[in-house]
Amino acid sequence: MLLLPPLSLYIHIPWCIEKCPYCDFNSHKLRGEIPEQDYLQALLDDLSNELLYVQGRSLESIFIGGGTPSLISAQGIGWLLTEIEKKIPFKQDIEITLEANPGAIENQKISDFKKAGISRFSFGVQSFQQQKLTKLGRIHGPLEAKNAARQAVAAGIKTFNLDLMHGLPDQSLSDALEDLQTAISLKPTHLSWYQLTIEPNTQYFSHPPTLPEDELLWDIQEQGQKLLAENGYIQYEISGYSKAGFECQHNLNYWRFGDYIGIGCGAHGKFTLPLENKIIRTSKIKHPKGYLDSSRPFLDESYSVAIDELAFEYMMNRLRLFEPIPFSEFEAYTGLSIDSIKQPIQKAITKKLLIENAGSWKITALGHRYLNELLTLFID
Repeated sequence: MLLLPPLSLYIHIPWCIEKCPYCDFNSHKLRGEIPEQDYLQALLDDLSNELLYVQGRSLESIFIGGGTPSLISAQGIGWLLTEIEKKIPFKQDIEITLEANPGAIENQKISDFKKAGISRFSFGVQSFQQQKLTKLGRIHGPLEAKNAARQAVAAGIKTFNLDLMHGLPDQSLSDALEDLQTAISLKPTHLSWYQLTIEPNTQYFSHPPTLPEDELLWDIQEQGQKLLAENGYIQYEISGYSKAGFECQHNLNYWRFGDYIGIGCGAHGKFTLPLENKIIRTSKIKHPKGYLDSSRPFLDESYSVAIDELAFEYMMNRLRLFEPIPFSEFEAYTGLSIDSIKQPIQKAITKKLLIENAGSWKITALGHRYLNELLTLFID
């Protein structure tokens, strides 16, 4: 029988001041004023429709992403969080993260968001070099990026993340390491450091920039990871690095195959239904106009994950993490026996992509390097 995992909440704010050329997220360039109160009420109504999936649990974490969520007023965010807690209890030490663009937030606003209930910020920095920021279509400059981090510290924010990309157009090894060194100097408790990839339905896909060659990308990755480790950042996930005890709890719940409610334009949800012995996934209407149309349901799609896809879905998430994978967790969260994946596990061990210890599996460095090859072993 399936066991109920922890529960989180994702809230999507779809508007941005500008749409970045590399971005394939569900975001829309802001034209005019944000219909803030209408959208916040729609989020709350959307949540009300999902309460049957709570099943007696408290919220472990909330992540407000986008888009640029910091375009919503702190007062509006505070009202929304208060109303959410009336519907679903919050865990005592709940982590509540707000994504923020350094070009759309200032010191007072950070303090106001903290008063509204935000306990963690994630700043979309991407680079500290103006030339790179211009090519990425970012609206902020290096000084604004640095100030956002400093203002978070001044406001008494105990934990914040800096989003940083590497493998940028015309980026050299020294460029990439300089960005990392600047980020480290700002003393974030968490760094998301990931490689730029060209995704379909983006401006970069239609007009690709010149990106570094594979050999240079490998040097950047290798030396960057060494620099982060030397400065006390532990790599706990493929692109996640944190000081000890400051891992992103919301992301950990995702990768551990936890449940999450998704509200807002295009938001996705995942729910475990023990009595029905199934896991379902949901997604909401993507466009703000459709989402705010009261004559239409918020739900765009809902489906049960097929039994023969459960092992792959679990591993696709779980193998992002560097921690061991308990046999008991696999069985509890998928409803499958470990014997059902004995063959792919053995192949992975033979290829030195996984190791097996008493009661758990652990991905190897080689497994992370060839993660796609490892995952294909679990496709039935």
